[in-house]
Amino acid sequence: MKSNLSRRDALKTLGASAATIPAIVDSAEAHAPLKLKGNIKHSVSRWCYASIPFEELCQASKDMGIESIELTGPKEWAIMKNYGLTSALGWADPWPEKTGLGSFLNDPKNHDIIVKCYEELLPQAQEYGITNVICFSGNRRGLGDYQGLLNCQKGLKRLIPLAEKYNVTLTMELLSSRASHPDYQADNVEWGAVLCEMVGSEKFKLLYDIYHMQSMSGDHIRNVQRYGKYISHYHTGGHPGRNEIDDTQEIYYPAIVKAIVASGYKGYIGQEFVPKAKDKAGMLEALKKCVLICDV
Repeated sequence: MKSNLSRRDALKTLGASAATIPAIVDSAEAHAPLKLKGNIKHSVSRWCYASIPFEELCQASKDMGIESIELTGPKEWAIMKNYGLTSALGWADPWPEKTGLGSFLNDPKNHDIIVKCYEELLPQAQEYGITNVICFSGNRRGLGDYQGLLNCQKGLKRLIPLAEKYNVTLTMELLSSRASHPDYQADNVEWGAVLCEMVGSEKFKLLYDIYHMQSMSGDHIRNVQRYGKYISHYHTGGHPGRNEIDDTQEIYYPAIVKAIVASGYKGYIGQEFVPKAKDKAGMLEALKKCVLICDV
């Protein structure tokens, strides 16, 4: 009896401190880096997590083993540097179209504005070690595909000397003209590959957005195999809906990412899905889950 009472008393004494153990364990697990395989580098698009204060997103990304927060500009790069993060895909802050100026390469009237933008942006990109910067074709507005290629080629030929000087790859995003970006011209990888050949520089490549290309044609694994040499970045997103890239969506990401790795790609895959959760904890948990899905 005495022994039992002593044990009971001891448990009571430990009770108050023991109650804190689950919270400590949960906190440690929340900040434990993911055990990533290292076959692909991971990035996250800032705009999908705009409700999370930027430095909190930086810390959460670092904790997960994510190395990049993309679609960010020089002001954010300065902050990210403090966390040991980079931007797998940069842009100007503000982007010209946000100021009412044109940023679309298939309209020659925009070329002077675009050149001025990159003259300012690319030296900053080099300073922060950013090697990919986004660009866009623009909408057709009645423009034929061939003329669109010629117009884009003309603008890009003016930009390539800058890109080569500052060791930055201009990366044109492929977007869906069927759904989210009606009338957009660079809406298929074949058109983009032709433009890459016309420009003829390793400093111009494509952003293959898997979500957008699913809307247009799918066939991602063969696209990666055929056109991988023209691709400098990849984006994710569940389809339809652009939510988590899990089994509620129609794209099977592990197989696609395995094909990307097998193609010899050494860059980043950027998570660009919109989390269903609206609270910080739920959003970050969704991000962690989707990083692991792509970590093949």
